[in-house]
Amino acid sequence: MVKRRTKITANVIAAAERLRDRVEKLKFESPVAYVYNPLQYAWQSHRDYLLKANPKKGTVFFLGMNPGPWGMAQTGVPFGEIAAVRDWLQIETVVNRPENEHPKRPVEGFECEKSEVSGRRLWGLFQEKFASPDDFFQHHFIGNYCPLVFMEASARNRTPDKLAASERESLHAVCDEHLMELLSILQPKHVVGVGAYAEKCLQRALDAGACEAKLSRILHPSPASPAANRDWAGTATRQLQEAGIW
Repeated sequence: MVKRRTKITANVIAAAERLRDRVEKLKFESPVAYVYNPLQYAWQSHRDYLLKANPKKGTVFFLGMNPGPWGMAQTGVPFGEIAAVRDWLQIETVVNRPENEHPKRPVEGFECEKSEVSGRRLWGLFQEKFASPDDFFQHHFIGNYCPLVFMEASARNRTPDKLAASERESLHAVCDEHLMELLSILQPKHVVGVGAYAEKCLQRALDAGACEAKLSRILHPSPASPAANRDWAGTATRQLQEAGIW
């Protein structure tokens, strides 16, 4: 069941609406050929997720880089592996499609049969540790730094750190502002970068005075990382314990 809107969740949703509209105005050149904005075509699902934010401050805030093609690109939820979002988070809505869609990367929403490994690992860890989503969201929340999916003409994924310098600068200006606003609303005690890129984004926000929080990092669960393919859940758990979070 989706929680009712509170002042904090209302502020989080309003911030996401501003981010959604601002990134829509950004321009990207070749080799970026396709840009998906799940905050547009999967807004209802994303909004339902934001409503799960704890109305009390002092959360542990996890930050990822940007949506994966079989995760948030399909569900509108950060690291949104379909089974986890549908069966554990109990979020399932009609998802529309981006206007300019790569034929090899269709948005099928909750009908998509592919599974995103990163999201399966991350949400799988939380499912193992917490009895219910309500238990998890009491003290934790997950966001993405950038809401956009970038693809080359070949359908190859292109991460934000691989964009042209001028495009990265424009993107950072928008996403840094949103991240600072989000942290100022949630006021977490701990911020956790899921991978090095997200950790650097969080460091910029903390340096700019977004909130007072302890910064740490966990190994990114991507299957492209050999380390992540060797007991990622155990490694991430140890890192969270060493950071004093768990």
